[in-house]
Amino acid sequence: MARRLRTPYGEIDLLAADSEWLIAVEVKQRRSLRESASCLTVRQSQRLIEAFEYILLTKPDWQRPNVRFDLIVVDPSGQARRIRDALRQF
Repeated sequence: MARRLRTPYGEIDLLAADSEWLIAVEVKQRRSLRESASCLTVRQSQRLIEAFEYILLTKPDWQRPNVRFDLIVVDPSGQARRIRDALRQF
């Protein structure tokens, strides 16, 4: 649906949807997958959630029955891993 979607609260790297799900995605690349996964701070997570909420409020036609925020971690070799529903912990 969108790439690098800017809001007053921050940018969402990727927004994808099907008929049931609206998924916001944050992508992090560091020296290792572990380092990529651990670089998302509580403060940044809160800003991403606020940005996602803003999108849900301002784009009612984008709403779906289910929403979640995934994290994709990447290392320099191109290895990637998706962490589903990564922001539930925050």
